[in-house]
Amino acid sequence: MTQKGNALVIGASGGLGREVYRQLLASGQYETVYGISRQITQKPSADISYFVKGAKLIELDYTKESAVADFCHGLEHQGQFTRIICCSGVLHGVTDNGVKLHPEKRLEELSADTLSAYFATNTVLPALWLRYLLPLVKGSLSADVSFFSARVGSIEDNNLGGWYGYRASKAALNMLVKTAQVEYQRRAKNVTLVCYHPGTVDTPLSEPFQNNVKPEKLFTSEFSVSRLLLHLSTVQPDKGPYFIDWDGKEIPW
Repeated sequence: MTQKGNALVIGASGGLGREVYRQLLASGQYETVYGISRQITQKPSADISYFVKGAKLIELDYTKESAVADFCHGLEHQGQFTRIICCSGVLHGVTDNGVKLHPEKRLEELSADTLSAYFATNTVLPALWLRYLLPLVKGSLSADVSFFSARVGSIEDNNLGGWYGYRASKAALNMLVKTAQVEYQRRAKNVTLVCYHPGTVDTPLSEPFQNNVKPEKLFTSEFSVSRLLLHLSTVQPDKGPYFIDWDGKEIPW
């Protein structure tokens, strides 16, 4: 019998994360699909997918490194993970410690608190997952680890300016992924790392910025996630890392 491997969704309660979790479960391609969320805002009874075989939804405060480490160590005997998708990220709102975030338009809007908050969520947390996931994805089966990034994180493609904290934190995420692929190719040659720009998706993250988006360019979560999974079926470890958009087109780093 062919081994299926496991899947993991980090940030499974967000607008995109819930859809990633749903589509991975619906595919039937995995032994178990783990969904990790800092706070499960919707009870399992509201979604039948939480009851299907192989579904495990777990509340975990992964802002703490020790929680990430303990969680990953606890999965090391559950079989290889062949697909991991990190959906966590922040663009605007108020952090747990009261820092108000909004995309900066001018240098005068920069502050140490907001920059730290952007980097904590968009860069540091994904980096910790990169560290502790290595033993889970290393193995005989092909595996991929994807992070929701953003086109505005491209240094070469930045012609508009603004959005300092978000741009910089996503650019740093891209660099961490690109650097980690070098080491993964030595230690886990079966693993491909991916940075994915989902386009402008109709979720709370993009809601304040949708007015200037053409209707045909405002995507549903279902569409953007299905495109990611389509492109992941073609990635190859020796050609990674990838920085691609919803259409599969390469984005300059």
